[in-house]
Amino acid sequence: MYGKGVRIISRDENCIQYDLYSKEGTAVMTSYSVFPGIDLIYNDIHSQEVSVDTDAPNAIFEINHCREGRIECEFNRGEYLYIARGDLVINLKSDITKNARFPLSHYHGITIAIDLEQTTSAVFQIFDDVKINLYQLREKLCGDRGYTIMRENEKIQHIFSELYDVPLEIRQGYFKLKVMEILLVLSVIEKGPFHKRYYLKKQVDVIKQIKEYLTSHLEQKITIEQLSKQFEMPETTMKLIFKEVYGNSIYAFIKEYKMQRAAILLKETSHTIGEIALRLGYDNASKFSEAFKKSFGKSPRAYRNS
Repeated sequence: MYGKGVRIISRDENCIQYDLYSKEGTAVMTSYSVFPGIDLIYNDIHSQEVSVDTDAPNAIFEINHCREGRIECEFNRGEYLYIARGDLVINLKSDITKNARFPLSHYHGITIAIDLEQTTSAVFQIFDDVKINLYQLREKLCGDRGYTIMRENEKIQHIFSELYDVPLEIRQGYFKLKVMEILLVLSVIEKGPFHKRYYLKKQVDVIKQIKEYLTSHLEQKITIEQLSKQFEMPETTMKLIFKEVYGNSIYAFIKEYKMQRAAILLKETSHTIGEIALRLGYDNASKFSEAFKKSFGKSPRAYRNS
């Protein structure tokens, strides 16, 4: 399903761990075969992008839960969606483009991949009187736009939260119970107002240019008005889409980025605190030190010495 850029790390009867090709970091998947054609996959990713060199099978649909971080879903028709912490997205695998992107270079979550051509029966029987038709479930959740997004659904959150800490000795049986529970809940849940707003490629491309510009000019004081004029995007639209892509307002994002950059400079260089402050756009060292202490709980000097 992932093509040639896959390296097997370990394998046993029910579990395979592998990583996907990435230029920028790591992308490790731990996949458990729960039922024929149904896999439960833990995703641990520290990279901005993961490349896949093969087309996804048409029969697969996925249930993705985000525990931490952010994932960018680019659909073949040119629409972008952003999945944040606590979100659940059900989508057709073939509708997503080959490159997966993670705006924060950080993502942890679970995927339940269902291959309808490999399942033993289209009707998934849980008990004698409880049956789920997987084709009907796919049509219900993916039939209109190819996806459904659910956010902050208490029942769904509770089910998935229990999957992140499962004792090894009961793992395989427990996975079967939880997958059945998830399918059962999704089969009766109302879709309701769960769709998040999607954005066009040209809009997302501009937002990414803005982010690159901001992170390349940390020493400058750049206003929202200036960005709006320079990149020819209305302020309200720019602020809305930036927060959707990166999970924070423009000001909050760049402030956090500066503090993370400051920590690296303090740790890896001999620049003075005053020099670092100027590099990051602060008028003086005291203002920088105050901001740094709010983020890290200690002054830049104490952080460097520790």
